[in-house]
Amino acid sequence: MRAQPDDDPSPRERIMEAATRLFAERGYGATSTRAIADAVGLNIATVAYHVGGKPELYRAVMRRAHLAQREVVTAALEQLHACGPSTEETRAALLGFVDAYLSFCLSRPEVGALWIRRWLSEGADMAEIETEFAGPLIAEVAAAVRAVIDRAGIGAGADVEMLTFTIVWTAHSFGQAGIIDPAGRRVGPRDVAVLDRFRRNLHAVVTGVLDRAGDHPPT
Repeated sequence: MRAQPDDDPSPRERIMEAATRLFAERGYGATSTRAIADAVGLNIATVAYHVGGKPELYRAVMRRAHLAQREVVTAALEQLHACGPSTEETRAALLGFVDAYLSFCLSRPEVGALWIRRWLSEGADMAEIETEFAGPLIAEVAAAVRAVIDRAGIGAGADVEMLTFTIVWTAHSFGQAGIIDPAGRRVGPRDVAVLDRFRRNLHAVVTGVLDRAGDHPPT
């Protein structure tokens, strides 16, 4: 049997790539196993042999998206933990964390599309995806940020979990849709000036929450 070249993806990898693209573009409900099979030039039985049925394939796609996300977040958290205890160093590290996550959202738009579709109740019967992936990662980030800002003596009243969700929502949404300018034109994240505006605004949200947190202690 002829060995596959190193740059020739395996059938499973081709299926995963096509499924990721179609689930991101169309959503879970509107993507059939046949459409995925057609996209890679295979029959449905071959797809099922390599990845199982549609639910199993969707879980595998979401797991892969989560692992890519977790890899970036874990590296960014390591940098956050390594920052000095001063207020200035802590603020700079937090903004570095935000920038790392935003860069991920812009470089992997399919991940944002997959999660946004879940926010719109795509595949809602598979709640274990949030239970196993999204929930624990958000909790890990919130706990890490809380520990770092407590060490620096800032943001005592900040709702860190809600701030984390705010960063996730806005970064993914901007990566997908950009903004609408006054003329009604959609301007995407590839526009350097718009990206710079968005980044500055996201930084302002983070620093503003920390600055005002003392005025609104947690209930």
